[in-house]
Amino acid sequence: MTEPFIVADLDGTLLHDGKTFEQRALSDYTIHTVDTLHRNHVPFVVATARPVSTGLDMVRRLHADACIYLNGALIDFHPATSDYAMLTGTKSTPNGQLLKIGFSSDYACEVCRSIAHVIPDIEIGIVMDDVRYTNFDVSKYWKTQTWRFTDFTDVPEGTADKIIIFPTNEQTPLLSTLLPDELSLNISEGSLWMLMDPHANKQYTMELLCDRWNIDLNNVVAFGDDIIDIDMMQRAGTGVAVANSNPKVLNIADEICASNNDDGVAKWIEHRIFIN
Repeated sequence: MTEPFIVADLDGTLLHDGKTFEQRALSDYTIHTVDTLHRNHVPFVVATARPVSTGLDMVRRLHADACIYLNGALIDFHPATSDYAMLTGTKSTPNGQLLKIGFSSDYACEVCRSIAHVIPDIEIGIVMDDVRYTNFDVSKYWKTQTWRFTDFTDVPEGTADKIIIFPTNEQTPLLSTLLPDELSLNISEGSLWMLMDPHANKQYTMELLCDRWNIDLNNVVAFGDDIIDIDMMQRAGTGVAVANSNPKVLNIADEICASNNDDGVAKWIEHRIFIN
């Protein structure tokens, strides 16, 4: 393989499973393997649905050359010099350090109010600058993420990263008819619905990185496990699914490696890049 460029998802792909979201973790083997990539001057990029609060520590431990947060709503081009304040907009950043792809919080509030008016008990919220403005208790899903109750009339002005929704099976058919055409829908792990700017996705942001760094997309190896990773994997030169992937991901993958709990990504890298 010539001049490889690695892009990898976190949850279900690089991370070992845990009893809770917070207990999912990187193995020492994976960290060591990615360190070896760096020593061999192979770029390594994280592409995750996670926000800064739960992704930053892992990005730092992997010494990632770039990170696509929030499925593409935020790109950090220089993680080595970024900090939490920069990534959440409370401190200025150098030009070219970050790229945010979102929509106005006013518009996000309009969408949330409109959906909640029709489905009053829907769990819905806005993610912006690493705060979740929601009409439900976020801690039932994520124990460590910052959130605030809202009726969507008191959300600060700014650029929203996405709208999040946890619909019940009964709510799903009606909800599908209420989604605005201007936003794209991504579903993560079968339960979390995310409404995002159409350009806020892993495929588009991977292409931006490759263009910025003059990387041939044919040399990209993209690892994933969920439906939200499919476009990225198909656009890359090689799309590799971990064995525990959603069946639809397994069907489109160019190759399949061992599962996340068996360090499949690290083993693939070791065998295909270092040994070969």
